[in-house]
Amino acid sequence: MRFMTIASGSSGNCTLVGSDTTTILVDAGVSKKKIQEGLRSADCDLSDISGIFVTHEHIDHVRALGVISRSLSIPIYATEDTCHMLAGMKEMGVFDEDLLNCIDTDRDINIGDLTINAHTIWHDAADPVCYTIRAGGRKISIATDLGDYDEYLINALQGADVLLVEANHDVRMLQVGPYPYALKQRILSKRGHLSNERGGQLIRALLNDHIRHISLGHLSRENNYPDLAYETVKLELSCNGYTNDVRDFDLTVATRDCPGKLITL
Repeated sequence: MRFMTIASGSSGNCTLVGSDTTTILVDAGVSKKKIQEGLRSADCDLSDISGIFVTHEHIDHVRALGVISRSLSIPIYATEDTCHMLAGMKEMGVFDEDLLNCIDTDRDINIGDLTINAHTIWHDAADPVCYTIRAGGRKISIATDLGDYDEYLINALQGADVLLVEANHDVRMLQVGPYPYALKQRILSKRGHLSNERGGQLIRALLNDHIRHISLGHLSRENNYPDLAYETVKLELSCNGYTNDVRDFDLTVATRDCPGKLITL
């Protein structure tokens, strides 16, 4: 399997996941040009994409959907409520709504040799989900934009070889920062975003003896720093029972404006 973040942050999100024969995107929240540039760095092209799986309808996850669907007719997959939201979004422009494919949570979808499964999460959107993707005995779990997690989500994400988990904000930075009070409360709520600490706790719950890579994603530009997210999660993962050095998990922070490294399993 292959995994690469094309962009990950509060300003835009897009992730490549694939096998030797099938490639999909999870979200398309940056420009078509930036997605194309990211794909080229992985020796891939938009014409190679078999589908785009949408986590939810917020613009930082769907910014390029309309443009891509008009130019390349790539199928779009999302839950029914998210499909309804996408169909009514002016930001999507005019596009062929037949490209929208409604999916159910916790039910496998097969695209080529990839098996994709959507899992319900808590976030302030119509019907937000995260995704797990499996192929050839490997598993990639992608979970951002969630205010909290529970045993259901741990069970859904566990066993992954690659993890992309949200570390959106530092609680203290958010509390003393310039955001309006209502926005701060929204981010801190169960329908908001995972803090560095809470993201680290989720990762700790998902650790196993075969994890090859962990990315921290969807960092806030205003309420976090990459080094702070890394060190906070590193502390949460200390004394974990698998290793004394998080470098063994290939723990990294996904970059906001450029592709991350291509992970091949």
